[in-house]
Amino acid sequence: MRYFVASMMLAAAAGTPALAQNAPATPILPDATILDVMATGEVSRVPDVATLRAGVVTQAPTAAAASAENAARMASVIKALRAAGIAPRDIATASVGLSPQYRYAENQPPAITGYQASNTVSVTFRDIAKTGAALDALVKAGANQIDGPQLSIDGPEAALDEARVDAVKRARARAELYAQAAGLRVDRIVSIGEQGENRGDQPRPPVLYARAVKADAATEMLPGETEVSATVVVRFLLK
Repeated sequence: MRYFVASMMLAAAAGTPALAQNAPATPILPDATILDVMATGEVSRVPDVATLRAGVVTQAPTAAAASAENAARMASVIKALRAAGIAPRDIATASVGLSPQYRYAENQPPAITGYQASNTVSVTFRDIAKTGAALDALVKAGANQIDGPQLSIDGPEAALDEARVDAVKRARARAELYAQAAGLRVDRIVSIGEQGENRGDQPRPPVLYARAVKADAATEMLPGETEVSATVVVRFLLK
């Protein structure tokens, strides 16, 4: 009578929890081998949603003047967003700030030289092809700070299901390989557990948006491709 447990971890991401902590308990079977395989399935998709932060930063000698100028310019930015066809549900306030600006001199206390006001909104563009023209319109309307974008997939569930199927196929193929190497065969699947998923979001580091030098140049937004993935742990019974 023989029994042993072999564990294989095939996930691409670092920091995956130890398999022994996640695999369900399996009763000891006579003359059988248990093989645990962790596998990640992936599919490629073109992102169709872009999310970024657009805002206005203003400075003035007084807090009231900085806030008033900021509010006026931000109103123009919001108007430009609506004129570009952005729905109200896709525009949300991200941050509002007002802070003093200081001058520092040696052996002297800091002196307030003015105030800086900021207002930023998070904007979701559901037509990436029109994002560049909308960004140019925002800058013309007064926006002087734009961060992003983060590209994602609108409704990734279908892609995730494909990735799950791919993950199980990969786990099965790996199990067949180990069974053959050990002079055994895969008898059946004992259990399947999902360990995690990647829905295809592509975060980007914040960047300060700058318009092209030529007046007739337009900003381009290139979506590229993103990977949607799902990771599973499959327990096989080998004989």
